[in-house]
Amino acid sequence: MARIVQKFGGTSVGTLDRIRNVARKVEAEVKAGHQVAVVVSAMAGVTNQLVQYCTDLNRIHDPREYDTVVAAGEQVSSGLLAIALQAAGIPARSWLGWQLPLRTDDTHGKARILGIDTQAIIERMAAGEVAVVAGFQGVAANGRITTLGRGGSDTSAVALAAALNADRCDIYTDVDGVYTTDPRIVAKARKLTRITYEEILELASLGAKVLQTRSVEMAMRHRVPVQVLSSFVEATGSALPGTLLVDEDKNVEELLVSGIAYSRDEAKLTLVGVADRPGVAAGILGPLADAAINVDMIVQNVSADGSTTDLTFTVGKADLDRARQVLEAVRATLGYQRLVADSNVVKVSVIGVGMRSHAGVAQMMFKALADRGINIQVISTSEIKISVLISEEYTELALRALHTTYGLDQA
Repeated sequence: MARIVQKFGGTSVGTLDRIRNVARKVEAEVKAGHQVAVVVSAMAGVTNQLVQYCTDLNRIHDPREYDTVVAAGEQVSSGLLAIALQAAGIPARSWLGWQLPLRTDDTHGKARILGIDTQAIIERMAAGEVAVVAGFQGVAANGRITTLGRGGSDTSAVALAAALNADRCDIYTDVDGVYTTDPRIVAKARKLTRITYEEILELASLGAKVLQTRSVEMAMRHRVPVQVLSSFVEATGSALPGTLLVDEDKNVEELLVSGIAYSRDEAKLTLVGVADRPGVAAGILGPLADAAINVDMIVQNVSADGSTTDLTFTVGKADLDRARQVLEAVRATLGYQRLVADSNVVKVSVIGVGMRSHAGVAQMMFKALADRGINIQVISTSEIKISVLISEEYTELALRALHTTYGLDQA
């Protein structure tokens, strides 16, 4: 008998028929003799609608009330899946974040998991009952509902698998694994049978929608066996049906570049004419950090006379309005001349552990983009990735060019 955590995304539970399909997949594991916990997202489109309701009422809304509203989507889908399982003769019950409880800090909208009380759920699973857990949500010490950020159901699933010491965590989505890039844009993209934790972490953090960043961090830290599968494709033969996350030393199919990721969720901010003196960068980034706004790519250009500088950085598009508000509030202190915002940008990244042992990877990227007339606005690098910020209109051209340049096209 194995203990398995299954996670189903919004498209997997998007309709009642799809919920019945999920119930059949859960039933198969139960009939195989396994203990099963299922983590579900809200039905496709529901969270976006709930977020829109909050934004329409007040663009800068109370994050505590925002969490109360958007957590409702997962409550609905967990209850519906429990009903579907019961209709199939499978004992099941739904669990909301506060019922486990899944304890978090009080950073509403982006809460971090502090711990999960698994005693009650383990007892019910041992008795043959399927636990259907509402993903994306938890509870703070003050009793308020919290949410984990977009894609947080992945994090809920991996955290639950770690807490349960599960044998496996299966992440079901609308794709049948991790691809070298978005197959909807690049027809020659191919599925990877294995990918390292580090590579999928970079892909997730850089815009790939298969897994949420924090879920990968947690899987890597706790060595949770994770497999990415499709809810809509059945496994055939003995081959792995999806993509398996592995340690680097177990990935025998190491490529120079494993994937090309992109993110349209970026916005660029430039502070023009900032005094070039020690502490200015801290004075800019500190208030943003205090407002829980993450800053990503950063570039600084000093003027010819060395007296002023332009500081350019990126934030999430969802944080753009708040970031501008924060920076305008400290303008008198910082003394910059003007603030320029641009949301029509995209971040494109190449990722691969093979970069550690190969030179010239960046040059290949820059040349491929230059040959197609694509201007690079900002660059950032790490040991296994290179990211550039370009105009959003060039997204598809850049992805196809880089996919071919690094030899990732299907034979």
